[in-house]
Amino acid sequence: MQLRTSKTEDPEINLASLIDVVFLLLIFFMVSTTFERQAVLKVDLPEASNVSQAEDQPDSFELVIDQKGQYYLNDRQLMDGRPSTLRAALNEAAGENRNIPIILRADAETPHHFVVTAMDVTAQLGFSRLSIATERLVDDQASADQP
Repeated sequence: MQLRTSKTEDPEINLASLIDVVFLLLIFFMVSTTFERQAVLKVDLPEASNVSQAEDQPDSFELVIDQKGQYYLNDRQLMDGRPSTLRAALNEAAGENRNIPIILRADAETPHHFVVTAMDVTAQLGFSRLSIATERLVDDQASADQP
């Protein structure tokens, strides 16, 4: 019987293949990452139940969209619902001043794409103060809805 202990060699870890895998993963994630463009237009979305009574804001535009998609700028009906018509009307009304607040009022039955088009046109023109108007809920109606 031989009782001598055999020499054990320390295990060797080959890090070269591990480093290769890490670099491949890094390249994969760099190539596959999509970068989102943050919204350029600041939109104030008030809660309908907490909206105070409308206050007169001097030097503001009111853009109204009816349920058929017809645009009205400060109670003046535009010729059609095309973005170019809306762009021309806003350019004419605002001139060079892009700090004028725009209040967007849309009917509850208005198709969504008309509202998005209006928001897109205002952003392209450089308007940064856009508010979406809502109606205030009556307290009796709000309490009747809650259990």
